[in-house]
Amino acid sequence: MNAILSTPEKLAALELNHLKSTWSDVLKNAKTKQPSYQRLLEEIIDAEYDSKKERMRLARLKRAQIPEIMILETFPFERQPQLKKRLVTQIYDSMEFITQPEDLVFIGPTGCGKTGLGTSFLVHAINKGYRGCFIDFGRLIHKLQQSKGDMSEEKVLRLFESYDVLLIDELGYTALEKDQAGLFFELMKRRHKKHCTILTTQLGFEEWASFLQSPHLTAALLDRITVNCAVFNMKTCISIRPKRIVYGSDSQESGKKK
Repeated sequence: MNAILSTPEKLAALELNHLKSTWSDVLKNAKTKQPSYQRLLEEIIDAEYDSKKERMRLARLKRAQIPEIMILETFPFERQPQLKKRLVTQIYDSMEFITQPEDLVFIGPTGCGKTGLGTSFLVHAINKGYRGCFIDFGRLIHKLQQSKGDMSEEKVLRLFESYDVLLIDELGYTALEKDQAGLFFELMKRRHKKHCTILTTQLGFEEWASFLQSPHLTAALLDRITVNCAVFNMKTCISIRPKRIVYGSDSQESGKKK
């Protein structure tokens, strides 16, 4: 004989998790406020829908493997007066980088905030319902190279091609071998005009041949990227990365004791 389930147990079986956790409050509020049946049902459905959307958003953020979640509202524009805030916020708010789609390139020295800005665009897209991924350039190349060795090249390329937004951090940190450069070019070619790719790099376009090690491939890659691209030149921006220096010399310690 089947056991008789309680209402919360039935809700759990139906995966109505939010309603299960708030069931007592729903009953209490219904008795107190006495809404119409239609209003009560709409409120229950809206709450469950919003809860599911939030769970899906958090799941997308987790799958994106973002090292540190950052949002544009907290970026210290006042410390980077050389950065064109209006251009950044216009593209960010309009979602043109998704709807066009448009590539975003952040060029600047280490610590200037280019990864933080790129991440904020990625998080913004994910919060709006799009799929995204954050990956370090070196790790991406390693995955592509590895896929060539174990015969999963097409599968890996399709995966990275499919993201609505792909953030590749610190492009050009290491020089590429010929086959590695070819795999990276193939990925960028597949994403061209289909999805937004966000690139952060310390190298200006004129220096990309130094890590791609092929003038022809570099020209072909830049030709595609610059078709519809927003470039944020942060070369003159200063480092805003917090620094904490601990001195451990005997002379420093003796100086503190005086």
